[in-house]
Amino acid sequence: MSEITVAIRYAKAIIDLATEQKTLEEINKDMEFFVHTIKANPQLNAVLANPIIYHDKKIKILEQIFGGKVNKLTIEFFKIMVNKSRAEILYVAAQEFLNQYDVIKHITKATVVSASPLSEENKKTILAELEQTTGGTIKLTAKVDADLIGGFVLTVGDKQIDTSVASSLAKLKKEFAQGVA
Repeated sequence: MSEITVAIRYAKAIIDLATEQKTLEEINKDMEFFVHTIKANPQLNAVLANPIIYHDKKIKILEQIFGGKVNKLTIEFFKIMVNKSRAEILYVAAQEFLNQYDVIKHITKATVVSASPLSEENKKTILAELEQTTGGTIKLTAKVDADLIGGFVLTVGDKQIDTSVASSLAKLKKEFAQGVA
C-alpha cells in the first residue's frame, strides 16, 4: 500500500474521531501547527522518518515539542502513528487531514500570482469574487513573479485564468510563427 493511501486512511480516522469528540476545529489548528513546524524544521521530519531511532525516543521528542500546545487527541494520534511504525508518514497524514478538513468545510484553495505585490484591497476584491462564484470559503495565497511582466495568473482548484502579459506575448509569438509557416 502506498504512503499516500495509508496517510489518507489515518487522516480520515482522526477526522472521524475529532468530529465524534467535537474537537475538529482544535485538531485542525494542531495539524496546521504540526505542518508549519515540520516545514520550518525539516530535521524533525528526518528524525521521524529515521528507522534507527526508537519509537520511545520519537514519542518523547514529539511530546517535548507539542505537549501542552496541542490537544490530547493529537498527541495520542502521534503516538499511535509512531508505535505502528508510521512516523515517516506523519507529515503526509497531517497534510491529508488538512485537505480533508477543507473538503468537509467547503474550503477551496486559490493562488494568485502577479507581477507586483497586490494591495490588500485587490486581495479582498479577488477573494469576494471567488467566494461569490464558488459559493464557499476561499483560502487565497498571493505570490509575486516579476517574469509575468504585468497581469496575473489565478488558479482555483484545477482551473486557471492567465491574464499575464508574458502569456499574451507567448501566444502572439506562436501565432506569428504559425502564420509564417
